[in-house]
Amino acid sequence: MARIKVIYIISFIDTALEFEWVISKLDRSKFDLSIVLLNSKHSKLADFASKSGILCQEFHYESKKNLPAVILKLYKHFKINKPDIIHAHLFDASLAALTAAKMAGIKNRVYTRHHSSFHHIYFKSHVMIDKFINSLATHIIAISPLVEDILVKWENCSKNKIIVIPHGLDFGLFKDDLITNSKDKYGLNNNYPIIGVISRYTHWKGIQYIIPAFKLLLKKYPNSKLLLANANGSYRNEIVKLLNELPPDSYQQIEFDSDIISLYKSFDVFVHTPIDEHSEAFGQIYIESLALGIPSVFTLSGIAPNFVEHNVNAIVVQYKNSQEILDAINVIIDNTQLKNTLINNGKNAVASFSISNKIDNLERFYCQITNVKF
Repeated sequence: MARIKVIYIISFIDTALEFEWVISKLDRSKFDLSIVLLNSKHSKLADFASKSGILCQEFHYESKKNLPAVILKLYKHFKINKPDIIHAHLFDASLAALTAAKMAGIKNRVYTRHHSSFHHIYFKSHVMIDKFINSLATHIIAISPLVEDILVKWENCSKNKIIVIPHGLDFGLFKDDLITNSKDKYGLNNNYPIIGVISRYTHWKGIQYIIPAFKLLLKKYPNSKLLLANANGSYRNEIVKLLNELPPDSYQQIEFDSDIISLYKSFDVFVHTPIDEHSEAFGQIYIESLALGIPSVFTLSGIAPNFVEHNVNAIVVQYKNSQEILDAINVIIDNTQLKNTLINNGKNAVASFSISNKIDNLERFYCQITNVKF
């Protein structure tokens, strides 16, 4: 039996584990996967795909000024290769690929919706393009029930064309024997408690409510340390102003660390407090922290309401509330029994978010829309 031919089209990506895992784990006896990357420069993902034996082409794309040319190029690519499915990821790729695929008569036009209400709140002019993309797609993969809800209720998208397939993680990477000690790397062995934040500096991530909580925590734990990773972004100036109110040796900013798992393991408490339920479309960070057994303080956003339970696997606080964040941190530090409960329950709560489950769901979906049975 012939394999199902799938072409991925992805825009503005250098490297991403989610795509690397699909490349590595999609069943090649059933699926003939190839990739087109729309980038302004060479991508590490292209190297990974090539080393993995996957055909990967890079089409030059800098901005929407290149849209007509890249649509034509994709149209020709689809007409020559005749895929059973085109599957687009991210905004520009979805617009270009679905337009070209419609023109080329491709029957199964899929895109994964990776954002939630972001355009509705911050880029209202893009909502019309989102709706156009929705109309071009024959099937839409929502990465969380929240995203599905926005597609249906905010953009009048037919629920019949939407399927929810959450992201998955390779929990094999989370084994303790594979994890190094970031406390040595960052000189943290004399600090307690270490409060961890992994988030870009954008106002909707809510870091501006964590820093005042930490400032008060220092009164009780003067040797505490606030560790901020992915420490860059559009809200940097405002965050730095708040950090300047802290003793300079009480916090550390890390712009990038490729060994994010080891970084998590250095935290005594992890805090992630987006400002509303839509700030995260998915929120992989919730899953990572619980899977690694890090006692966590959360506000609920993205996928989190579907598995996070207050005082069961994490402590849930109200949005934009520094005092509740402080109180939650103190409870975790002071209550060893609760802390151990959160750790044990947290690991169980996220077990279903494995990359194997994600790949199984994806393969089942591809077979379903092409009416192929293996």
